[in-house]
Amino acid sequence: MFAREKLTFQALKLPHRHTMSDAEMQEAASDFLAFMRRRHTVRDYDRRPVPAAIIRDCIAAAGTAPSGANHQPWHFAAISNPSMKKRIREAAEREEQDFYAGGAGEEWLKALEPIGTDASKPHLEDAPWLVVVFAQRYGEFDDGTRYKNYYVPESVGIATGFLLAALHHAGLVSLTHTPNPMSFLNEMLGRPKSEKPVMIVAVGHPAEDATVPAVAKLKKPLDEILTEFV
Repeated sequence: MFAREKLTFQALKLPHRHTMSDAEMQEAASDFLAFMRRRHTVRDYDRRPVPAAIIRDCIAAAGTAPSGANHQPWHFAAISNPSMKKRIREAAEREEQDFYAGGAGEEWLKALEPIGTDASKPHLEDAPWLVVVFAQRYGEFDDGTRYKNYYVPESVGIATGFLLAALHHAGLVSLTHTPNPMSFLNEMLGRPKSEKPVMIVAVGHPAEDATVPAVAKLKKPLDEILTEFV
């Protein structure tokens, strides 16, 4: 992406500007809050296909996220192939079995009880798409030499948030899944050692009988997550 001789600063006039009154901004903020409150993490998926173009646009939206030094240290692998999804499920469930057999520790397993999860992960096959998010530890100039990426976890986290919001905006549901370790995904998906898989996002339409854990609807009130200094 980057060439050494082109690493120079150039200021561009702000290409897009939103001019809204305070009332319009308040309405927009309130509408977005209401919309995001309707986003749910779903484990039960309908087999209804999702066109690839929708997934591409959502990933492109994720790619607009800010990042350290604008290095954009992420890669997304989108998978709809049934045999590949089956292989990912099998590999992930092997790791999850160790996790739920005690590898996670008693405190962590206790914390997960209200969520109702176990080592079985059928959503990894049922969801029409899996999006694997990779974090790039370093990049390469066009001549093949390496350069360091900065604020990689923060940058990838922001991009993943963009992705989840874009999927919700497109009328889809998702589930973030983080089997540990996930190094099997590099070989399976042909990604280099410079990239670390950090998340599998299952994507699709909710099943007719989809449920969510009651505890998932308990969100901290604003006064617990916000401190204002005015």
